[in-house]
Formats: sequence, C-alpha cells, structure tokens
Amino acid sequence: MAKSFFRNAMNRVVEAREKQVSRYVNGALMSLDDTTLKNLGTSREELRRKGATTYIF
Repeated sequence: MAKSFFRNAMNRVVEAREKQVSRYVNGALMSLDDTTLKNLGTSREELRRKGATTYIF
C-alpha cells in the first residue's frame, strides 16, 4: 500500500509540473508573430484557450 501512495503522489507532482511547463511554453509562444505561429500549426487563440503564463519557475 505504501508504494501505491508514493507512486500516486509522484504521478500527481509530475502531472502538475507538466501543466505548469505547458502554460509557460504557451506564454513563450505567444511572443511569436502570427505567421510563425501559423507555420507551427497553432494560433494565438488556441494558445489562449490552453492557458499561457509568462513567469519563470
């Protein structure tokens, strides 16, 4: 049971960090121009929907 508890805790920490990194990357992508975003296959509106922050963690 202890392994299960620690495994779940670690999985939740990793999941939270992945979400944090995703928001940070989206914030960095927001600084690019619309043409570059279009070439990357995304749009400014899509990045806003996914969430974006500009802080360093």
